[in-house]
Amino acid sequence: MQNLQDFRFANPIYETLWNRDRVESVQITVAETLGREGRAGYSEEAGALRDMGQNHLTQLLALTAMEIPGAFEADAIRHEKVKVLRSVAPVTPGDVVLGQYTRGQIEGQDVPGYREEAGVAPDSRVETFVAVKVQVANWRWHGVPFYLRTGKRLPRRVTQVAVTFRCPPVSVFQPFDACEIHSNVLVLTLQPDEGFDLHFEVKMPGQPLTLQTQRLHFRYAEAFAPLPDAYETLLLDIVAGDQTLFVRADEVEAAWRLYTPLLEPPPVHSYPAGTWGPSAAEGLPAQEGHRWCVPEARSGHERQ
Repeated sequence: MQNLQDFRFANPIYETLWNRDRVESVQITVAETLGREGRAGYSEEAGALRDMGQNHLTQLLALTAMEIPGAFEADAIRHEKVKVLRSVAPVTPGDVVLGQYTRGQIEGQDVPGYREEAGVAPDSRVETFVAVKVQVANWRWHGVPFYLRTGKRLPRRVTQVAVTFRCPPVSVFQPFDACEIHSNVLVLTLQPDEGFDLHFEVKMPGQPLTLQTQRLHFRYAEAFAPLPDAYETLLLDIVAGDQTLFVRADEVEAAWRLYTPLLEPPPVHSYPAGTWGPSAAEGLPAQEGHRWCVPEARSGHERQ
């Protein structure tokens, strides 16, 4: 999360593009391969919306969409995060898809369905996956959809933010059938294998004229050393008295205002373990002509 802030505010080339004029959509994914792993009692009471949606996903939304703070200090940053959450338009049940994993395979291993986990009711309707479409109704982001999703028993563990930029308004390559232009996409991988990937179009050698998507690639572990565990960082911040990464009471309240109307949840769709969630979740970005980005095995993402 700190790297996300530094990337935005230390690189004007991206900050000048970080708005509704240049950005088409934003996707935030927090995926886990684990199931309930002995926490079924808590899971049966909470579910993915309470457990991950209103905190982890919402924190990443706020950090991605916030304005530049007046100073790089805890209160200034938290002021801006609260402003983002208060600008989010009300989320309706039609903007949410919930899911629950069934038996499937992850990395070649058979895994049980959620209802087969110890301590889970055989008729449980608790969600293990949630996808939400939100709109940040402020000057910077008006009209730009933010797609958020998190789930258990997904194909791989990854947390990433994918920013899709708008295509050129007019394509000069229309006479060339093989020259379909794809959007530039900036992928910020927060864990594991932290780093950035910028996907862009290049001309393939030879004739006829053909464009291909390539990427610029950066990884912290390659340039420096593996980053410390998240809890190590938080414990060090506690010792140092740095509250930047800790939420404030009004921030928590603003997040719950968004999700409280959804606590009477819509139907829960099933999805096999080892997939990217229920097929109904594809409908959220499809409404705007978009698709979910599919994270690669190690880093970055690939288009469907």
